[in-house]
Amino acid sequence: MPRTCTVCTHEHRDEIEEALIRGTAFRNISKRHGVSTAAVYRHKQHVIEAVTEAREARGVARADGLLLQVQELQKQALSILGEAQEAADFRAALAAIREARGCLELLGKLTGELQPGTVNILISPMWAELKAVIIGTLEPFPDVQLQLIQRLAEVNSRA
Repeated sequence: MPRTCTVCTHEHRDEIEEALIRGTAFRNISKRHGVSTAAVYRHKQHVIEAVTEAREARGVARADGLLLQVQELQKQALSILGEAQEAADFRAALAAIREARGCLELLGKLTGELQPGTVNILISPMWAELKAVIIGTLEPFPDVQLQLIQRLAEVNSRA
């Protein structure tokens, strides 16, 4: 019959698992609670899934709280924008627009809708349409049209 885990039966099991979730070093947990470092390691191994889920849940809860705070800031910025527009206070309105935009940007990053980095418009279907319209418009000017096509080819080769 396998040995019973000393941490599972420890009176401070919840505190030990909380420390594991926070990522506290095994030796610090073992010193604080009077169990061996090996016991803490073994305990983590057989409860790793629960510890991982708890860590992820804590991260989601923090992100949800942050998301709600940013949404509230955005509401306040939009409210101030409305008041500034009614008062024809254009400086305050512009400041409120900047703040609302900042909140939108942060919300986009938090929700994953706005990925940091460079946007490549060359792969956009809208760019392909626009490019076709521009090239078509230049048909009466074949020299200019050819220069544009060559320049676009250069840009595409660098992308």
